[in-house]
Amino acid sequence: MSKKVYCIAQFQPKDGKLDELFKVLQSLEPNTLREDGCIQYTVTRHITSPFAEGKSFPIAFNEIWADMASFEAHCQRQEIQQFFETYCQAEDGLAQDWNVCVYTDEPNNYDAPKFLEN
Repeated sequence: MSKKVYCIAQFQPKDGKLDELFKVLQSLEPNTLREDGCIQYTVTRHITSPFAEGKSFPIAFNEIWADMASFEAHCQRQEIQQFFETYCQAEDGLAQDWNVCVYTDEPNNYDAPKFLEN
């Protein structure tokens, strides 16, 4: 197991704003990929398949971070905070709704081995 943090950040654009919001989200990738602890940061858009018919927002970031501290440092970056203020929270923003969730691959009460210090 690991201390990795997996984030799915989904965005529902306002009507007619899908392409514009997708481009804005793509612009966040280069700087984020240079952050310490960023393992993966890829914006994707929903496509249809008869084998994947679940409900989803049309845009989703798939993120992997080395640990929670790296993820939280990312969230506090000025560029990320400005994105949410400008494109999500502002009345004239591009996003109608958004959903950001983090996950771990460790089960509850995982008894990870402890390494002895010499």
